[in-house]
Amino acid sequence: MPFDAVFLTAVTAELAQAVGARVDKINQPTRETVILHLRSQAGSWKLLIDANTGHPRLHFTTETYENPAAPPMFCMLLRKHLSGGRLLELRQEPMERVVEMVFACTDELGDPVQKRLVLELMGRNSNLVLVDGDGRILDCLRRVDFEMSEQRQVLPGLFYELPPSQGKQIPQQTPASLVESQLARGQGPFDQWLLDHFSGLSPLICRELSHRLTGSTSTELGSLSKEQKIAIAAKLSEQFAALNGPFTPVLLRKEGKPKDFSYTNIDQYGAYMTQETCQSFSALLDSFYTARDRAERMHARTSALQKQISNLRARTARKLENQRKELEATYDRESLRQKGDLVTANLHNITRGQTMLETENFYDPDLAMIRIPLSPTLSPQKNAAKYYKDYAKAKTAESVLTEQIAKGEVELDYLSSVLDELSRAESERDVNEIRQELTEGGYLRQQRQKSGKAPKQARLRPRHFRSSEGYDIYVGRNNRQNDQLTLKDAMKRDLWFHTQKIHGSHVIIDCSTGQPGKDTLRQAAQLAAQFSQAAEGQNVPVDYTAVRNVKKPAGAKPGMVIYDHYQTLYVTPDPEWAASAEVK
Repeated sequence: MPFDAVFLTAVTAELAQAVGARVDKINQPTRETVILHLRSQAGSWKLLIDANTGHPRLHFTTETYENPAAPPMFCMLLRKHLSGGRLLELRQEPMERVVEMVFACTDELGDPVQKRLVLELMGRNSNLVLVDGDGRILDCLRRVDFEMSEQRQVLPGLFYELPPSQGKQIPQQTPASLVESQLARGQGPFDQWLLDHFSGLSPLICRELSHRLTGSTSTELGSLSKEQKIAIAAKLSEQFAALNGPFTPVLLRKEGKPKDFSYTNIDQYGAYMTQETCQSFSALLDSFYTARDRAERMHARTSALQKQISNLRARTARKLENQRKELEATYDRESLRQKGDLVTANLHNITRGQTMLETENFYDPDLAMIRIPLSPTLSPQKNAAKYYKDYAKAKTAESVLTEQIAKGEVELDYLSSVLDELSRAESERDVNEIRQELTEGGYLRQQRQKSGKAPKQARLRPRHFRSSEGYDIYVGRNNRQNDQLTLKDAMKRDLWFHTQKIHGSHVIIDCSTGQPGKDTLRQAAQLAAQFSQAAEGQNVPVDYTAVRNVKKPAGAKPGMVIYDHYQTLYVTPDPEWAASAEVK
């Protein structure tokens, strides 16, 4: 993603509207993300500052982020030094991916002082540094000592220094004559030559410049004549002048999904990607990163728990497979009884130590000969008794195994439903409720609390939507919440929805204001399909009935119910409608 120096210039210009605002609140939802809540008479903003090594960024956000129960130490430090401070200026080093946010604050004695929050958007070396009025580092997200870098250390107490320059030329400040002379000597791919010689340009922009000036993204400078290079150099100077703005926030989509972004139109992909102009750079970045960041955060939070549940499910599946094989073996138990009868009928023909009895099988209409193994250590009578005992054990085993397999199938179905819930978890509280459910069910050990009283979290509410006809629709987030929603919160006349024989959430239409129409029924069914294992499917069968017809069998697992007097709708999930209909 080309968050290069020019793109950062465009974003910084947009953020300038918040200059003069005071820092109202500071949060740190993740280790690398800080959000400053800014407020002034002109308005309020949430400034997202992300020093992620994979995709660092800076922009206004309208998204709601879940904060940890206890704020990290770096967040506490920022609150101590910047809370109540006023944003004086945003400074960017020319064509560098470094932004300094200057704040007017007061020190411990109440004297005015300036402090800087420096964001370095340098890929894997990205960092966020708090600097005091004397230029000393108060602290940073990533401390860099001498062992990590001999060239530049970033540690509390040291004077802050900008990252070393790469020695490249600033495009807008490079004379046309110099561009022409350097291009005349240039070799190799044109886009790589641009990347090596000029600062602030991303690989995407270098390829785009090559496409605009030569008609190809893979042009070799060695294939160009002197006259062609002179003409390209003149056009390149014009393109460099355009890097001063104005800029246009452009989102690139591939098959409808966001794939890239830029500050200018990108033509190199042709019809392979579509372009969409956004309202602002912040809106562009918000829409591009929000879904992906949420998925990454939840994957990090759920991976360990998901592995535990997957292992439990795999173990249960293996146990079921073995039990089914054992059960299948009991179906042949009648032959054991018959062999016992045949041994008993031939006791006079058997001597101790004999290993095989060969006799006519009077159970066979043709009286065919049969060979029956015998234990040489047992008497003839005990050999017959052993066959009768094995027969009785097989008969008992069938009953026991049938019961165990039924329980195992319920267990397997339940663990599958938990995995489905975990795949749709949206917050730490979602994960915590699933973990608590498994702990109460005996699947996980109770986590040992750290010293001190754990902060109490508010009860997680079901998802809430409003249909086009004005009816409230509620969707359970996990099995425990499904039980609460259906069996305790819902009224008997409310309508209950669930995907047919597919794991998913319970969905309730609040019918306190009357019976809903077809549109509301369809929309509730779409929600049931969307929040299920069939979220990517089409024509998903969804059953619905009155809540009075939904019952929970005694001893059933959380979220497991039975129902009758139902009807079925076939729907295709509509995530766009769901996003617009959700009540925050």
